[in-house]
Amino acid sequence: MNDVVVFSGHAHPALADRICEHLGVRRSPVDIKRFSNDCLQVQLLENCRQQDVYLVQPLVPPTQEHLMELLLMIDAARGASASQITVVMPHYAYARSDKKDAPRISIGGRLVADMLVTAGADRVLTMALHAPQVHGFFSVPVDHLTAIGVLADHYRDEDLTDTVVVSPDLGNAKTATQFARLLGLPVAAGNKQRLGDDRVVIDSIVGDVAGRRAIVLDDEIATGGSIVELLERLKDQGCTEASVACTHGLFAGRAVERLRDHPMISEVVTTDTVPPPADWPELRIRSVDRLFAEAISRIHHGRSVSSLFEGVDPTHAPPQPRLPF
Repeated sequence: MNDVVVFSGHAHPALADRICEHLGVRRSPVDIKRFSNDCLQVQLLENCRQQDVYLVQPLVPPTQEHLMELLLMIDAARGASASQITVVMPHYAYARSDKKDAPRISIGGRLVADMLVTAGADRVLTMALHAPQVHGFFSVPVDHLTAIGVLADHYRDEDLTDTVVVSPDLGNAKTATQFARLLGLPVAAGNKQRLGDDRVVIDSIVGDVAGRRAIVLDDEIATGGSIVELLERLKDQGCTEASVACTHGLFAGRAVERLRDHPMISEVVTTDTVPPPADWPELRIRSVDRLFAEAISRIHHGRSVSSLFEGVDPTHAPPQPRLPF
């Protein structure tokens, strides 16, 4: 097998470093320059010829900036004769643009997938896409990881008596059901209608939440509007308190202000697919670095990635030694 080379742009180098630590390799340097006309130039400062190249870059704000960095890194690796280029994109921001739900509207999720492939990506490794159909937007293999096992680990040692898992909407109910099964809990869901980027209405809750503590599970929290609206409905139906968990904690706009001091929220748990907010030290963060490192190792050695998720739960066996290369 060819050697592994890992690069990262400016989006989340700390996660890339943690992944490299588990792999037992170092993160190779990248020189990203901005010219006076605001154009970017990327130079990979490591030999890529006939190497197995991994580019770690979640699409986080400033999203367009980080997307352009990623496209240029792919192009540079292809021009340097890399044998295989895998885009490691823990968060795919354009996954929310997945359907034509208004006249003359763009479908950004498909367009950006085409751009990545056109630039030269041979494979994509990502986590918790907003909708299942986004997987099909890519014309190259996609390994789609899940963090529900990582998040479930946070709750395993807690007293979960009178606790229910709640999904903010019916679209996420399947994932919430899988998460609830891992913890042996019942599940409920909100009936949500989105009126805008920061405007949602949840008019009812499907399931029994009266007198119970809720674990609210969502794939992504951006502005926190859906969570706050859901908490109001949970309170109306007698829910006592809520722990909020998500895979992608973007916490944009007023999200930190909305969630940090909300009277019903006991804690907020997220993963490190995106950089955490600097002004929220109480935020509970579970790392997905080992999960991505294991997936990279399996891709490199031609082994099954899907077997990581047998029984839904990503192998949360006791910690293992560094992955061999």
